Amino acid sequence: MKYTIKQESVNMIKNYIENANFEDTGFSYTLSLISGKHKMVILYCLMEFGTVRFNELKRYLKRVSDKTMSSNLKELEANQLIIRKEYPQIPPKVEYTLSERGRSLMKILDQLCIWGEENRT
Repeated sequence: MKYTIKQESVNMIKNYIENANFEDTGFSYTLSLISGKHKMVILYCLMEFGTVRFNELKRYLKRVSDKTMSSNLKELEANQLIIRKEYPQIPPKVEYTLSERGRSLMKILDQLCIWGEENRT
C-alpha cells in the first residue's frame, strides 16, 4: 500500500514537471525584465546614486558601448523600471531614476548581491 501511494506521488510530480511551462511563471517574467549583462548593474547604480545621467552610468559600468547602454536603458524604460527625464537644452541633458516599480526590485537584487558576496570563492 505504501509503495503504491509513493509511486503515485512520484508519477504525479513527474507528470507535472514534464508538462510545466516555465515561460508562464513569475520567475521567467522577472528574468526577462532584468536579464542581460548590464541591466541589473544599471538598476543597482540608480538605487545607490539616485538620479544619474547617461555618461555617469557609463563611468560606473566601465566597458559598455553607447549603443548597448542606450538599448538597455530603453528596455528598462519600456518595462517601466526606470524613468527617463529629458531637458530641452543644448547640449542635451537626460537623467535616469528608478521608478516605483524598479524600486520594488531592489530588495531582490540586494539579496542577490549578499548571496554572491557570501558564496564567492
